[in-house]
Amino acid sequence: MGAAVAAEGLRVVRGEREVLHGLSFVVPAGSIVGLLGPSGCGKTTLMRAIVGVQIVAEGEVVVLGEPAGSPPLRRRVGYVTQAPSVYGDLSVSENLRYFARILDLPRARVEEVIGAVDLRDHAGQTAGSLSGGQRARVSLATALLGEPELLVLDEPTVGLDPVLRESLWGLFRELAESGTTLLVSSHVMEEAGRCDHLLLMREGRFLARESPAELRARTGEHDLEAAFLALIRAEEERTAGR
Repeated sequence: MGAAVAAEGLRVVRGEREVLHGLSFVVPAGSIVGLLGPSGCGKTTLMRAIVGVQIVAEGEVVVLGEPAGSPPLRRRVGYVTQAPSVYGDLSVSENLRYFARILDLPRARVEEVIGAVDLRDHAGQTAGSLSGGQRARVSLATALLGEPELLVLDEPTVGLDPVLRESLWGLFRELAESGTTLLVSSHVMEEAGRCDHLLLMREGRFLARESPAELRARTGEHDLEAAFLALIRAEEERTAGR
């Protein structure tokens, strides 16, 4: 199906610090790609570059055949930030109706996405009165309204209990099977096994760009967290030997 995202030599500099060091990668269309690594390694910066809201010092990012941030991508790419991006004094339904009007979408679509994120019982509640996990699902629902071809999710399951996390990953898989491409960031290696492909980051660089099965085979570790640690140790040994 080709690439939903393709980047070549992507560099991002903030002040005097280089945050992303010449990254090149592909996100295959119709797949779930996990962007994993410790907090502060550059995951959010990379996602911002993909959706076109990050100043890039060097390199190229092509999204769905267009330069990242191009106007034609506004309705084709959904982006969910770590902080819920909804109005706290509006109800779940009111938030979604507001964004649906901006996108000129029918009211029936609002009901569909409320059901998709399992918030029907809370549709009349103000977003400010919801739990953190519920507000995160409202944000996800707003991103789903326009049926985006690419969904970029920054730590979507952080703070959620195991039942809700399982439910969201089930929804992610359904979306991928319907043709949506998902780029999902996390610092929890346990979630890596739910992805089709992995981009493992450390300090603004990739340690791996492969499937979970390939990572296990390369490191000889079945546990993906142990595999990630093995990559870190190997990188440290290479660096020390220079």
